[in-house]
Amino acid sequence: MALPLSAGLTPTEVAFLCEMEMVTVIPRQRLESISLLSGPTPALRPPHRSPLPLWLALLLKRQRRANILPPPWLLPLSLERILKYETETSPETFSPPPPHPHPISARPSPSDSVSPPFLPSSTADAPAGYLPYHWLELGEILLEACPDDIPDSGRVRGLLRDLREVRMAKMRGSVSAVEGGGVMSLKGVGAMEVAEGRGFIVGVMDGLRKLGSSREVARREREEEGGAGGGDDEDEDMGFE
Repeated sequence: MALPLSAGLTPTEVAFLCEMEMVTVIPRQRLESISLLSGPTPALRPPHRSPLPLWLALLLKRQRRANILPPPWLLPLSLERILKYETETSPETFSPPPPHPHPISARPSPSDSVSPPFLPSSTADAPAGYLPYHWLELGEILLEACPDDIPDSGRVRGLLRDLREVRMAKMRGSVSAVEGGGVMSLKGVGAMEVAEGRGFIVGVMDGLRKLGSSREVARREREEEGGAGGGDDEDEDMGFE
């Protein structure tokens, strides 16, 4: 008998999906275009930069055939600015996600458009100061696979750890709004944060649901007992007359 699948994506599955994100590489060797399900890759010609899926960029990096350019948001100055926003500027909300590369008034045709979570938010041309949807897993993958390509990788690792702790504390704290009957906003929350926080949030919601149902059952029992008691008193009065 197969075990029931857990609700939502697991952290491992989220990390697998992250490898479809586009990053920028600097090839060290010539490589012709490769036909993929998503379309052909650009031909690599050193030293020209080219966008590639993360999984292919990691393969070329392990083969020493290319270097991976860290996205602008992964640089220390950008992470420090985001951390300041999370802790000082807006301690109650999450930092905003990166803007869409195509304004509403200048969107391309539907066949050429892209949508979250696979916007080109981790290429060398992406804006700094915004955490993309796969920021946590992408940062950990790049720090493990190509720390030599990331300036001040030790500082970057520490900033990512601080950001993760601050934002997870916000995730846990935002559950109090749900307990009071409010709405919890997840705007700007990353994929891995959702996967890791789902168990805690769903557990709280289930607890609130059970607590509410038990209160409703107790209220109905009190009403039934009160109604039954009133009927007995009426019968006694009628018998006395």
